[in-house]
Amino acid sequence: MMEDLLVFTTVVEQSSLNKASKLLNLSQPALSRKIAKLEEEWGVALFDRKGKRLELTRVGQEAYIYALEQRQRHQQFLQSVSRFKTAERRVITLGASLTTIQTTLPPLVTALMNKSPDIEVKLVTGKTHEIVSYVRDKRVDLGVVASSISEQGLKCIPLFQDHLELVIPRSHALAAGSPATMEDLNGLPMIIFSKGTWYRKLIDDLFGRYSIIPDVRMEIDSFEAIVRLLPTCRAAALLPQSYLRPQLLKDNELVALPMKELEQTRRETCLIYSNSSELSQETKDWIKDIKGSLIDALELE
Repeated sequence: MMEDLLVFTTVVEQSSLNKASKLLNLSQPALSRKIAKLEEEWGVALFDRKGKRLELTRVGQEAYIYALEQRQRHQQFLQSVSRFKTAERRVITLGASLTTIQTTLPPLVTALMNKSPDIEVKLVTGKTHEIVSYVRDKRVDLGVVASSISEQGLKCIPLFQDHLELVIPRSHALAAGSPATMEDLNGLPMIIFSKGTWYRKLIDDLFGRYSIIPDVRMEIDSFEAIVRLLPTCRAAALLPQSYLRPQLLKDNELVALPMKELEQTRRETCLIYSNSSELSQETKDWIKDIKGSLIDALELE
């Protein structure tokens, strides 16, 4: 029916079967059959034929208005389908570890959405080696990992460097004393990350290097939970600088103490993607300028 209506409107607008047939790339007999089909279905004559010219009958005029409305609705529908297809092509799948989700990913996604608000972001979690594998196998478009990756076929873009800092309640004894040292952590009540996490391994290596045995009160893999429990437990924690926004510390009455020894925990967070990934030009442009945006969002120097 829609095809016949489109043919009908073209014939009306051209006022000639000959002109309409050329425009539609249909033979005049085929065109005549389509018009006759409409007239048969509706039981009315749509045209008065005056020589080579066609003039609409009164009911034909009503039919033309109806056909125009249907053509407009059809075009709107096709535009909607086109936008939907475009949206489907603009889905970005991000891979990240659980710890990265709590630190880097929120401002990273915010920067992506601000730059490209039409992009839909999907998230896949995993450990660093799993994220690298997902990117390599094109299961994800982009990966965010807490280390530099050197692997053939993968592009690795350093985003920023940060390190662990000692976080304590504002009322803690260490907050008012001399600069903290590693020895101060020996026997200190602490909340640390759960076993198996990347940060836990980093901390265990650090404690082993300096023969530190803290008084571990809790083992948690949630940054937010650690921050909220520190004042209640009157404990300390080692948290990444990238997570410690000034407002976060202020809201929870905490302070971050830089320690020279903790600079050894410096690590580089990187964005990785496959060299052969079919990323949109807009996403490629976003990747080029994301580094500065992310540093600003994380309030890193």
